[in-house]
Amino acid sequence: MDELLNLDWGAIGEATYDTLTMLGLSMVFTVLIGLPLGIILFLTSRGQLLGQPVVYALLSLVVNVLRSVPFVILMIMLIPFTRLVVGTSLGVSGSIPPLVIAAAPFFARLVETSLREVDRGVVEAAQSMGATYWQIVSRVMLPEARPGLIAGATITAVTLVSYTAMSGVIGGGGLGDLAIRFGYQRFQTVVMIVTVLLLLVLVQILQSLGDRLVRKFQRK
Repeated sequence: MDELLNLDWGAIGEATYDTLTMLGLSMVFTVLIGLPLGIILFLTSRGQLLGQPVVYALLSLVVNVLRSVPFVILMIMLIPFTRLVVGTSLGVSGSIPPLVIAAAPFFARLVETSLREVDRGVVEAAQSMGATYWQIVSRVMLPEARPGLIAGATITAVTLVSYTAMSGVIGGGGLGDLAIRFGYQRFQTVVMIVTVLLLLVLVQILQSLGDRLVRKFQRK
């Protein structure tokens, strides 16, 4: 109990805020990039509205390569790019680019999978009524795939929580950085336990919110 009382709760609160900031900003950019990328992957795949096997193969290759690189290695590889984009590779700002580059392809695959589950008959009905490709995507496919898209966004957000923790390896800030600098390097076990518990609570909250939204939009 004394160890808990003697903890620097101000630093823990600041680290929690940094983690939430990284999660929020990276999630926004991940959706902005991953959603259209997933739609393009689906539309250009064989047998779909814009079937372009060559385009699909190239995009699929890029997505697979980015998804295959372990996040810690990807962060280190992207340090020059991160410095070019945001001016630093440290702290919250320096963590956003690698977080987005790692998560956007992952989310794009989930989007593609969700769109594949849309009833083809609904799409064909829209085509028979003269709907444009944009109308089919925006008014038919995305609304029909909404529960799957929300579930995919939830999975991506939970994955980003673990990524933000790993960003502490290169001084990315947040709870991961706190756990490494104090919990591991200074052997402060209580700090490690508290940061892990906070991350677990955050994941549980995200998963619960995501599940509730899926149930809300899922057709009975």
